Amino acid sequence: MFSVLAVCRHFYNMCLEDRKWSYELEGRSIHKNEQIKQARLYRQTFPQAQIVFSQTLQSAVGDLSKAFDAFFRRVKAGEKAGYPRFKGRERFNSFNFPQFGVGAKLDGRRLKLYGIGRVPVRWHRQIEGDIKTVRIVHKAGRWYACFACEVPESAPLPETGRVVGIDVGISALITTSAGEKVANPKFYRDAQAELRRRQRRLARAKKVSKNRRKALRTVQRQQIHTANQRSDMLHKLSTALVQACDGIALEDLTIRNMVRNHHLSKSILDSGWGMFKQYLTYKAASAGREIRLVNPAYTSKCCSNCGAMFQNFDLSTRWVECDCGLSMDRDRNAAINILRKAGWDTSVVANVECNWLMRRTRSLRL
Repeated sequence: MFSVLAVCRHFYNMCLEDRKWSYELEGRSIHKNEQIKQARLYRQTFPQAQIVFSQTLQSAVGDLSKAFDAFFRRVKAGEKAGYPRFKGRERFNSFNFPQFGVGAKLDGRRLKLYGIGRVPVRWHRQIEGDIKTVRIVHKAGRWYACFACEVPESAPLPETGRVVGIDVGISALITTSAGEKVANPKFYRDAQAELRRRQRRLARAKKVSKNRRKALRTVQRQQIHTANQRSDMLHKLSTALVQACDGIALEDLTIRNMVRNHHLSKSILDSGWGMFKQYLTYKAASAGREIRLVNPAYTSKCCSNCGAMFQNFDLSTRWVECDCGLSMDRDRNAAINILRKAGWDTSVVANVECNWLMRRTRSLRL
């Protein structure tokens, strides 16, 4: 597999170099189809490239084309462009079989790959639907087979009659309009001490040595473990919300701007607000649920009962009181305002006394 990965990386860098120099010297842009035709010539010229399936080399051109498309999109949007980079050994970690059954196919419980052979696979779940593509990924010293499958459209979940507003935060990951909270596990902060020790061992290791590669793998695996913990927790939480509610209201936060605050950036990124929003969106679409994103302005500072603005209000204010008689947690007040901004009735939902979320997320780390 390492040989196939190395050939694909070399061909990717060669195509990138062709595009770079043709534009700088001739002012000409090379199209994706031109470089796809070069894959056949490349396999004929270099004997070591013959172990690589032709469509796998072509998919490397497709990956490069996607990198350039993203580059031009950022240029047009006025963002930091980031020209596509040449890939070193640690920066190119996957190759693709774009047509399952040709170059890659299942042989019992093993995966048969062109130029590699029958590979034993540890199946973590049963494959659903028809397999379309397979991407082989090398990550932190381990190999993964990622299957893209076409599955039939799922039936909508039965209606529950419940809508909920959600306020995301740092001390509590989410607070609902019903007053329930899910604590923020802070996986990265808990793993920082161990990660720091592993990074020190990596820094002390001699460069281009086996010990350095081993130390690098331990750092990578620690980081992947932390990311997997966060992703698993957010998957369970988003699934519980989608199963329990017909409608979910969220703030349309601009996280990219919020993380510019160096005092809060680590906590915001560790919370995974963007991942949570992404998971909720695609799961709600497949389950027939509705997600509404609202403007986050004044959701915390405004009274959810009378609409008055609180005075002397800042991040340290955790409990709000109003002259109209309202007295409640700051985050729950914001969640009710989010629900009202979404256009759903709050008179019943805000007064529901239940533990539906806690019952459904009892396996989470609270």
